[in-house]
Amino acid sequence: MEFSPVLVARSVSVEGVPPGDVSAIVGRAAVPMGTPLARVDTRAIARRVIVAAGLARVTVSRSYPSTVLIVATPRVPVLAVIDPQGQVQVVDSQGVAYATVSAAPKGVPLINTVENPSSMESMRAAMTVLRALSPGQRSQVTKVTVLGPNMVTFELGAVTVVWGGASEPELKVKVMAALLSQKDVGTIDVSAPRTPVIR
Repeated sequence: MEFSPVLVARSVSVEGVPPGDVSAIVGRAAVPMGTPLARVDTRAIARRVIVAAGLARVTVSRSYPSTVLIVATPRVPVLAVIDPQGQVQVVDSQGVAYATVSAAPKGVPLINTVENPSSMESMRAAMTVLRALSPGQRSQVTKVTVLGPNMVTFELGAVTVVWGGASEPELKVKVMAALLSQKDVGTIDVSAPRTPVIR
């Protein structure tokens, strides 16, 4: 079967990422220029590109007459985790730690953990806590500590809240809010929300 010399890979188009990331993606894609477009292995290109830890999804297609189109979806940080060595990693909504950074991105909560590496279950437990809190409560959270998937604690203003695991987040928030109204509260334990403890 003969291929038209017009229908060969001559260019690569990248969508979905900031302009500064395009050249790195094109480099990793290693598209075989001059190859008939119908013979370009789009799956192999996608596999080479997705190894970039900052990408959640990559699709590669042929755009006739001569372009290979790469659509990349970057991971979005929802947590920043500081490990026992002091390194900060960003974590996406799936609980995947995908990059080490010098500081937590603006607006991304910083979590302390004793786990190294942090388990996805622990990161999901921390996310459950933050999602359950109202925006006003979240803005008062100064420190979140994850000892494991069933032991999350955080500072809410001057009060330490022992949250526990990811179960019953709505009930925990209601109990916590009721107990916060009491005077001289240092610690609220809502890990078992039907039998909360104040210290």
